[in-house]
Amino acid sequence: MLILLAAIFALHIIGIILLLVATIDNAWWMTNSISTDVWGRWIQTNGVWNLTDLPTGSHYPTDYLQAVQASSVLACIFSILGIFVFVAQLFTLAKGQRFTISGIFQLLACLCIMIAASIYTDRFHLNEKDGWYGHSYILAWIAFGLTFISSITYFVLRKKTA
Repeated sequence: MLILLAAIFALHIIGIILLLVATIDNAWWMTNSISTDVWGRWIQTNGVWNLTDLPTGSHYPTDYLQAVQASSVLACIFSILGIFVFVAQLFTLAKGQRFTISGIFQLLACLCIMIAASIYTDRFHLNEKDGWYGHSYILAWIAFGLTFISSITYFVLRKKTA
């Protein structure tokens, strides 16, 4: 059982790291000279990368961008809270109730990062032909999968320990 708890803890930590990298790093959309994330746009000029504001207008709607930003940050917060609750629950709650709250926090993190990545997919860079989704965007979807697996594991583990 100790190995299982260590594996779940490691999975949770990996999910947190992926969520943080996806939220903070500057590679949601890439071209050869532009790197865009949910906070700013990096433009390469004469071999030097310069941070600029994100474009505005109908092709880059601000309300959707704020929804992506908020959902990404909430996913990180929920997942970090989930790991603290996981550790606290090991020592405080009875066997049938241990991992329910951690599973709920992970499920909320999963839903938040899914919302962020889905909105970004549906609303941004639709007519741009010369770019591709960067590693932060891909890490957001991988973090979605890991947090979903982690939340399901918490709920299944709760049933097994009851």
